[in-house]
Amino acid sequence: MNSWNNALREGLVSGTLASLLSTAALALGGRRRSGHVAALTNAVSHWAWGDDALRHDRPTLRHTLLGLAIHQGASVLWATLYARLRPQGTVHDPAAAMTGAATTAAMAALVDFKCTPQRLTPGFEHRLSGPALVAVYACFAAGIALGAMAMDEQEFEAEFDNSPQPWH
Repeated sequence: MNSWNNALREGLVSGTLASLLSTAALALGGRRRSGHVAALTNAVSHWAWGDDALRHDRPTLRHTLLGLAIHQGASVLWATLYARLRPQGTVHDPAAAMTGAATTAAMAALVDFKCTPQRLTPGFEHRLSGPALVAVYACFAAGIALGAMAMDEQEFEAEFDNSPQPWH
């Protein structure tokens, strides 16, 4: 298990990547469903603005910026939990990293849709089909896995650079 400091550092990176990839999927879904890329991100702001946010299609500071901030915060939270709880060394194996990230995304979806009061659900589920929701969470999982693998690679290189080199 990672320390909380390492998990938070990894969570910030992989959570941001997860947020970016899943937001891209939301933008595509929003464009397909309503003709507006911000529609589904706006829906996330229903935490603060109620059901009115579910019907806002065009980008606005009030809805889009808050929706992005909430989505980013949730993404970092889940990515940090993944980083903290995953067994050490699992990100060296891409299949294991993706399996762990997919499990994390599935847990996030379970919490989002079954354990959370209606006002705190993501909101975009009101405007997406089931397969499109799966695609959003798959992008989310891919971001977590890719971010974790990138952070692990960076830490490996830093360790290698700081270790004594017999050929010098």
